[in-house]
Amino acid sequence: MADNYIEKREEALRSAGRTVYRRNTPSLDTLLLKNRSHRAFDTTYSVAMRQLEAIVSVNNKIPSGRNAQTLRFKLLDASSGGEDFCRFLHLGGYLPELHLPLPGTEPKAFIVVCSTEAESPMVDIDLGISLQSMALKAVEIGLNALIVRAFDRAAVKAGLGLPLEPLAVLAVGKGTDRIELKEVPAGADLRYYRQDGVHYVPKLKIDDLLL
Repeated sequence: MADNYIEKREEALRSAGRTVYRRNTPSLDTLLLKNRSHRAFDTTYSVAMRQLEAIVSVNNKIPSGRNAQTLRFKLLDASSGGEDFCRFLHLGGYLPELHLPLPGTEPKAFIVVCSTEAESPMVDIDLGISLQSMALKAVEIGLNALIVRAFDRAAVKAGLGLPLEPLAVLAVGKGTDRIELKEVPAGADLRYYRQDGVHYVPKLKIDDLLL
């Protein structure tokens, strides 16, 4: 048997949008830890439309307020508008001096999330559930996803000819950032930062989250 046959077979299945189940299926905690906000991606890897469809497929399995299911999704791969879509986005708000994404690290596949109803607290809750669920699905199939809400809505709507208002964007690809969580006490600065090539994300201790 060829070296790494199982790993290569799993990668082929994931690229086809298939879910790979192993006896030691990753726990939710494992998926959550892998679900980091990458802002640099491997541009040699092309995300397939079927992978984006697999990610969106979580949306008929998750909760929705009043079961209204108002969210709608526009999928973009590199050949259908994703190649230069980053021009609409603002990444790394705490790191403006870096002008992220750096040239040659741009994501080229996206899921634009819209709603059939005007934005409201209920729609926002549905949006949060959807974005997190899709990001976890991306990790499950061997990809990474970045949730983006800092973008030019009017320009995206006009540029893509969308009939609905875009509320969020999920950038999808193979993340290349080195990201580490750093536990900090209550009152500490919670802004993420980069140091010696590592992207650090401060997280409060569990004890500090409890009332």
